[in-house]
Amino acid sequence: MNTLKKIIKELHFSLVNSFPVSIANKLPLGALTKKERWSIGIYTGRSPVDFDAPKEIKNPVLTRRNVSDVRAGFVADPFMIKVDSTWFMFFEVLNQQTRRGEIGLATSEDTVNWKYEQIVLAEPFHLSYPYVFEWMNEYYMIPESHQANSIRLYKASKFPTEWSFVGNIKSGASFLDASIFRHADKWWLFTETNPQHNFDTLRLYYADELLGSWIEHPKSPIISGNAHIARPGGRVLVMNDKIIRYTQDCQPDYGTQLRAFEITELTTTSYQEREIDQNLVLQPTGVGWNGAGMHHIDPHLIHEEQWIACVDGRG
Repeated sequence: MNTLKKIIKELHFSLVNSFPVSIANKLPLGALTKKERWSIGIYTGRSPVDFDAPKEIKNPVLTRRNVSDVRAGFVADPFMIKVDSTWFMFFEVLNQQTRRGEIGLATSEDTVNWKYEQIVLAEPFHLSYPYVFEWMNEYYMIPESHQANSIRLYKASKFPTEWSFVGNIKSGASFLDASIFRHADKWWLFTETNPQHNFDTLRLYYADELLGSWIEHPKSPIISGNAHIARPGGRVLVMNDKIIRYTQDCQPDYGTQLRAFEITELTTTSYQEREIDQNLVLQPTGVGWNGAGMHHIDPHLIHEEQWIACVDGRG
């Protein structure tokens, strides 16, 4: 009997680890073929913590059915960047054939109508959470690559469709949803690191250069043993001296809702934050494409007190 249990356990481990960690930790043995109905929408708001679905946009703006070059199980984890007059959105596409996440691209001129373009990045391991940003007139991306036990940095060799690997920021452990930002002439990076994928441990690193020597902050882990507020949930906002980090609430289930924290003190020796005293930034609506959960946001300021964000939801 013990031998049989061991075989079943090993089989379960093998199957689960062939799926993205976001799905694998939700599904029990025997339910691994269940589709996660993640889609992507556009929200607007008057502040970076006050968003809602606008009436003029028909959400979701992207679903797995929009993906034309692979058979997609879902689309999720959207990040976008505006270049000239065009919005470029990068997001995870679960490739049904390979059972791995790949990075897809969609474009829009008005943020209302989106056109799916193509898969722009695929590896022999799972990719998701394509954190795209611009630095010194170059475009970079840090997709989650936990199956490679590393935080990998890519640079656009031909934006937006061609990306080249330039090096590891960190390696040797499981890093989830790495979220990078620039503050006080340094790079800072949040990432969730619980090796059991309990989504309850948030670590913080800093460096002078993107591929420099990354140092773990002396107050890290910033969060330990709390799956409500540990796993990053989108782009870290830096507005003058105000810094906001978004965090997935993974209790009672992964991808339930989204919270926001203001970082009130950040130096190489100190760290303080407070949860923004406000309703949840994102939460399930109970019906439709985002009825069961929401766990990601990428906000952008368009005009004074006018924000737009790409979000995802599970029906």
